[in-house]
This record gives sequence, structure tokens and C-alpha cells, in this order.
Amino acid sequence: MRFQMPRMTEPPKLLDRVRERIRFKHYSVRTEEVYVQWVKRFVLHHGKRHPAQMGAAEVEAFLTHLAVAGRVSAATQNQARSALLFLYKEVLGCALPWLDNVEQAKRPKRLPVVLTPDEARALMARLDGSHWLVAALLYGAGLRLMEALRLRVQDIDFKRREIVVRQGKGFKDRVTMLPEAALGRLADHLLAVRALHAQDLAEGFGEVYLPYALDRKYPGAGREWGWQYVFPSAKRSLDPRSGKMRRHHLDEQTIQRAVKRAVGEAGIVKPATPHTLRHSFATHLLQNGHDIRTVQELLGHEDVQTTMIYTHVLNRGGHGVASPLDDSR
Repeated sequence: MRFQMPRMTEPPKLLDRVRERIRFKHYSVRTEEVYVQWVKRFVLHHGKRHPAQMGAAEVEAFLTHLAVAGRVSAATQNQARSALLFLYKEVLGCALPWLDNVEQAKRPKRLPVVLTPDEARALMARLDGSHWLVAALLYGAGLRLMEALRLRVQDIDFKRREIVVRQGKGFKDRVTMLPEAALGRLADHLLAVRALHAQDLAEGFGEVYLPYALDRKYPGAGREWGWQYVFPSAKRSLDPRSGKMRRHHLDEQTIQRAVKRAVGEAGIVKPATPHTLRHSFATHLLQNGHDIRTVQELLGHEDVQTTMIYTHVLNRGGHGVASPLDDSR
């Protein structure tokens, strides 16, 4: 009998290790894609050297290059920094010292774009169907766009008029209101979604993605009605991680395009986006006399200083202060 040497399995490649660790930490597919791209750019920038052979100096050089030569925004540079810190801390097991020598991209101090109540109503009037419902939750409940799109049926409580936002920014849950003006349309929408889910089940599909590997702990839960997305995609698609054919939630670009079109049709000249509706939610609540701590809780801000930006929006234009031009008349 011929003796065969056992095959030596090759250690996983760097990017595969990054993906594996990201999935272990339950980060989103989008975060996985972004972090992998930044790791690639970092390695290419330093002549394809392995990150294990580099350290803080190379990370500082790369981030400084992004700010100085690349002229990237502060948000983009911070995204790259987060990806590389994740690489070294979570994948390579090497915590980098604080990167004090990085040339920081300047973060402009801008006030958020906010619609007037009339502008918000004009925008909403030019949306319909699921586009209107998603926008209604942004403007009427203060949700972020992806928070709205990732809602599950079980997150909507019609009796208590509440929405539970799962895994919001910072992986934190919170509760916000369910706008009364959206109740009827949302109930009708869910009837149509349930019929779509029943059709998927009849065709051998109907399983939705579950977070935190709950599909292994609770087999079959992904087919239950409560776990289905409130805003499912019109078509089924292949899950890039599991390889299963599933119905994901609506693509955010669908809502972004719909809002952009509605802004143009309404004749609004402000550079409004879906996130503008969330800004408008906070500002209009404060205008109506609601406590800033309440608004902070509804928005899911960790620090009230973040919510304070909307008080600056309220003060813009010198409300209560007479212009000297008016006094000179």
C-alpha cells in the first residue's frame, strides 16, 4: 500500500483573515467591503509589503498621504484609520500606539441642511409607495436611512406606536415613535409584504438573513414572518456570504434617487438628501418645544453635544434679534 503524505493546508490569506474576523464580530457586508478595500490600498501604497512587516510609521505615512496628496475628507480618512486599526488589533493582534503624527484631514464645521415644514410636506407629497414610507420614518421617527431599510416586521409595534431600532450606530438599540400618519399605509404595505413572503415560501425560498448567526441557533427562524424585512427588495439575490438565494432589503440608492427626484419636483433648492429628513425631524421637534434630551434619545446620540447642533440651526438667522437695517427704517 502506497503511503501518502497528508496535505498541508495553507494558512488563510490576509484578506480572507480580515473577512473572517469581520464576520466573527458581526459587522455588516458594507463594512467588510470597505475595510478590505482600505487594507488593499494600504498594502499597495507600501509596495505590497505584508502589514505584519509594517507598523505605526507606515500607517501614519499612509493616512497622511490620504490627507495631503489625496485631499480626502476627514470622514474618509477616519474610515481608513478604522480599517487599519481593525487590521492590526483584531487580525494581526498588534495594537498600534495612538497615531499622533498623522496629518489630519480638516473636518469642516457645517450646519446640517434642514427643510422647513412646508418644504418637508412638499417633498413627501411627491413620493409614493415604499419610497413614501421610508421617507416617513426618516422624517417622522428620526431614523437613519439604513436603520429604516434594515427594520424587521417584529420591530414595529402598532399598539404601542413604537419602532425598535436594532443595531443602530454604535451597535446600540433604541426606541422611537411610530408616526400616526404612517400607520394606515404601513399596515397595508405589510399585508403586501406578507403575501410576497408567502409566495417565496411556496416557491422554496423565504429565508432571510439573520444577525449573530441566529440561523444556526434557531434553524428555520429565518423563514418566520417576524424576521422578514419591512422593506424587502423586489427581487431575490444571492447572499455573498452564505451563497443562499434570499430576498434582501431595498437598496439605499433606490431611496436616494427617489428623494432627489422629489426634491427637484418640489422646487427645493437646498441640497437635500434622505438624511436631511432626519435633520429636519430633530429641528422641528425642538422648534415645537420638545426637550433636547428627549430628542437626543430619539436620535440615538451618545452625547447631547451632538444633538446641540440643531439648536444652532434654530438660532440661524438671528431669531428674536432685530436687524440694524430694519431699525434704520
